[in-house]
This record gives sequence, C-alpha cells and structure tokens, in this order.
Amino acid sequence: QVQLVESGGGLVQAGGSLRLSCVASRNSFNINTMGWYRQAPGKERELVATITRGGNTNYAVSAKGRFTISRDDAKNTVYLQMNSLKPEDTAVYYCWITIPTRAYWGQGTLVTVSS
Repeated sequence: QVQLVESGGGLVQAGGSLRLSCVASRNSFNINTMGWYRQAPGKERELVATITRGGNTNYAVSAKGRFTISRDDAKNTVYLQMNSLKPEDTAVYYCWITIPTRAYWGQGTLVTVSS
C-alpha cells in the first residue's frame, strides 16, 4: 500500500505564493509520473501539473507561467511552487503518482486564496 502525505496548503492573499509538498511512502525507484490535481467547490477534479521520471513537465493552461512542479526522487517527494495566486486557484489540491501505471492519490490539502 502506498501512502501520499501532502502539506503546504493554507490561506494566502491574491498575488501571494505557496509551496505544496507530497511525500510518498514508496521508494522512488518504481515511481513513474508524479503530479498535482485540484478540485474547486462545485467543479470536477482537474489536472494542474505533472512531471515524469525523466523530468518532462506538463501544465494546465491556468498554471503555466505561475506554477512550477518539481520532484526529488531521493526524498520520494513532489513539489508544486505556486506564485501569483488568484482567488480562482482556491481548491483542494491532490497529489497523484503512478507506480508504474497504477495511480495513487493523496488525501488533499486545501488552498484558499483571498481577494
């Protein structure tokens, strides 16, 4: 069983920054892609960003230029640096990994951006 523990969410004013972290309980040698999704109230869960084992990244249009995803395989950790936050970024953010193709989800961390 793989567990993902997220941290770093909270309340921030518009224009501010937050850094989310997600630690996986499984050694990184068999973790494939890592990423972040989010779900705003009343909306479906949507992709924010992903990063492959080789370091290739993919971002939602809404995240490009403001968010940066990175990973530290030595720490089994994926990060999401979020800058220039907007009220519409308010959501529960979920960590997501694949081992090697099976998906695992974190419990979510709430990000609230006030205007």
